[in-house]
Amino acid sequence: MRKILLLLLIVLSTSCSKYQKLLKSTDYDLKYTKAMEYYQAEDYMRAATLLRELIGIFRGTEKSEEAHFAYANCLYGMKDYILGGHYYKLFVQNYPTSPKSEDAQFMTAYCSYKMSRNPRLDQTETYDALDGFQLFINLYPRSPRVAEATKLMDELRDKLVYKSYLNARLYFNLGNYLGNNYQSAIISARNSLDDFPDTKYREELSFLILEARYIEAINSVEDKMEERLRETVDEYYSFINEFPKSQYLRRANKIFEDASLRLN
Repeated sequence: MRKILLLLLIVLSTSCSKYQKLLKSTDYDLKYTKAMEYYQAEDYMRAATLLRELIGIFRGTEKSEEAHFAYANCLYGMKDYILGGHYYKLFVQNYPTSPKSEDAQFMTAYCSYKMSRNPRLDQTETYDALDGFQLFINLYPRSPRVAEATKLMDELRDKLVYKSYLNARLYFNLGNYLGNNYQSAIISARNSLDDFPDTKYREELSFLILEARYIEAINSVEDKMEERLRETVDEYYSFINEFPKSQYLRRANKIFEDASLRLN
């Protein structure tokens, strides 16, 4: 075991020594060859260190294009999605006619997708990813990756809708604290349904609107109560017509029965 460990240390030491010499070398063709070897071996850290320099050294040549794309891939491989996305975007700008431009355009959006945060947090990256994938589809409508981009966009939209649902639920839970938050909950949920009509959260949002209308109605002043109860009944019919077997059906029926009784 000691001999094996000693041998490993010698190998590692020799390898590091050779790499340090390579970093100081002015033989850029050798650097390029070794960088691409590291890249193919998925040793992204060493490859990226070499490639970052070579992009400028070989500017205007085919090697610069190859080095740039490989460097962006290394950054992605190291999960540095901010810099990765930046260099993919620069690649598209610098080499718009390159055969790799299509992949770079997709990866620009995909890096934003990888940075998209929990629905409870800021969604700037989610919007960036949506814009990026839409641009990709517009530029390459026949690409085999269009289906993947479309699927990822649906996932991102659902994330935005879920965030909107959480916001609407927050208003709902606040109730009448410092104002009529039920109306805010209704508006928030309705906007989500208008913006994303095919969302998988449609049932939850629709029931939240019904429930918010009902609670707002029964807590209204007398001159507004009848109108709001009728709006609740109308909302109930819309809900059960769309979701006749809803998981919220029992609660919806109770809302309808009580609203109807109050109207009579």
